[in-house]
Amino acid sequence: MVDGQRMTIADDVRTNGATPNPWWANAVVYQIYPRSFQDSNGDGFGDIQGIISRLDYLAGLGVDVLWLSPVYVSPQVDNGYDIADYQNIDPRFGTMDDMDELLREAHKRGLKIVMDLVVNHTSDEHAWFRASRDKNDEHADWYWWRPARKGHEPGTPGAEPNKWGSYFGGSAWTYDQKRGEYYLHQYSAKQPDLNWENPKVRKAIYKMMNWWMDRGIDGFRMDVIAEISKRVDSNGKLPGEQGGHIPDLPANHGYSTPFLACTDGPRLDEFLREMRHAVFDGREGYMTVGEAPGIRLKRDGYITDPVHGELDMMFLFNHVLFDCKNYDTWTPVPFKVDGLRKIMAKEQKVVSKAGWASLYFSNHDQPRALSRWGDDSEAMRVKSAKALGLLLHMHRGTPYIYEGEELGMTNAHFTQLEQYRDIQSLNIYKERVDEQHRVSPEEMMDVLAKRSRDNARTPMQWDGGKYAGFTAADASVEPWIAVNPNHDVINAEAEVGDPDSVYSFYKRLIELRHTNAVVAAGDWKLVDAHDEHVYAFTRSLGGEKLLVAVNCSGQTVPIPRQAAKLLASSGKLDEGRLLISVTGSLPVNGQLGPWEGFVYYV
Repeated sequence: MVDGQRMTIADDVRTNGATPNPWWANAVVYQIYPRSFQDSNGDGFGDIQGIISRLDYLAGLGVDVLWLSPVYVSPQVDNGYDIADYQNIDPRFGTMDDMDELLREAHKRGLKIVMDLVVNHTSDEHAWFRASRDKNDEHADWYWWRPARKGHEPGTPGAEPNKWGSYFGGSAWTYDQKRGEYYLHQYSAKQPDLNWENPKVRKAIYKMMNWWMDRGIDGFRMDVIAEISKRVDSNGKLPGEQGGHIPDLPANHGYSTPFLACTDGPRLDEFLREMRHAVFDGREGYMTVGEAPGIRLKRDGYITDPVHGELDMMFLFNHVLFDCKNYDTWTPVPFKVDGLRKIMAKEQKVVSKAGWASLYFSNHDQPRALSRWGDDSEAMRVKSAKALGLLLHMHRGTPYIYEGEELGMTNAHFTQLEQYRDIQSLNIYKERVDEQHRVSPEEMMDVLAKRSRDNARTPMQWDGGKYAGFTAADASVEPWIAVNPNHDVINAEAEVGDPDSVYSFYKRLIELRHTNAVVAAGDWKLVDAHDEHVYAFTRSLGGEKLLVAVNCSGQTVPIPRQAAKLLASSGKLDEGRLLISVTGSLPVNGQLGPWEGFVYYV
């Protein structure tokens, strides 16, 4: 384990990838939520020119890939995840010329651009859907259109084809008076599901994807891609349709969930292989990652195994649902490190031999991990942010950083319903408080402050001035959503030059992914699997081994038995063997202080 040997392996990481890994396995991805990243024209809405103006910041951080949430033409009912035109930029974000400039400028800096791809559904304002409202149009079966239930008057209560509920509240079916039928939407009524059983739909989607790839993007993050294949019978009917069987799933005040019938359907593998062949065969330097709610762990290993030619990575949900009672986002339970550890260990194991993991704690659909699992108090915020970052980035896989995570941004802690913009949050409040009277307004506001997606969507905190530098201080229009009041303390301007900041710590984590082969490609093994406070594991490659131990609590605790034994086996503790730590130094007296963590060669 001499330095010369370590450098040889590290050089291999940068030049060839940590063999046999592809480039994206040694990369770090940064997610940009465009409407909240940087407003360049003072309209209170982030845009593409704003992203361009911050490329040097992103290149300086050291990330490799920028994943952009949707910037396509959209009514913005679900903040752009309701697309009305896949091949045009929404004027709120700029123009196609702006997009081309972003590609050029990002590529100049060695940054790749991955676009969000939303093809489980479109907006109801998309030309395809508008045409499908005519039964005689060639697009008539591009969506899941169904007649009213037999014996019921169309458009009346109980006439829906089956009793599925939308994930955003209410029925998953909406009656269209022009067509005289219902259409399926797992999400908002403004987001009708595409019928992937129709080969013409798939062909049109692949054509659009090729158009973007030819334009110069570097891949796609695919929204709820695990839901594109539905379970239909030999007659093409969905479960529960016309009185048929509905899967035995928990009822939600009269509705059942479409989860089992619409997730990981029987043709998913076929569709993903067909997509790769139609879009990516013959191309190099791209990456694909699919959002996969409900995918079983063993399926992650199968779908991301390159032998099967489907996706490079998938976003799993198990580890962001363990603190939700009965998998209900709006019924949180206290964080316990054992819950996170058990699921993360399973996610690591399933891709240990083939396939690859995507590593994330935060994104645009999750509250800030620092506020959710850590401690965002003034006294512990920095240590806690570093500890969670260390824990995630030392796992085997490709890390994803959500904008502001590298600064230690926190939940917004909104106190009034009027401050929220998220359709899911507003709908769940209306459903559970106003309609069902399940909880009090005060209880629901407390839950929203903990779990609303808007917690991740407040403007990026660039400086301590008015509007946090997201938009001009003298802008006549306020940001589309309120800036977090703590931006005077938590902001990029204050952190970039501070060697002890969360930003500087993340920059070091990214550097290690690029330069240390053990971090990039080493095997992962859990140690001290049942410790109440410390999450510990090893990474090993080519005779080198790293011990990672993170205290995920606010109290001082002893280093667990197995981890302590590994430390002792390497002899007297030596600062030269310390790779990185939250405090910048080795643990003292065999103990870890609150939110203390380290990585050490053993």
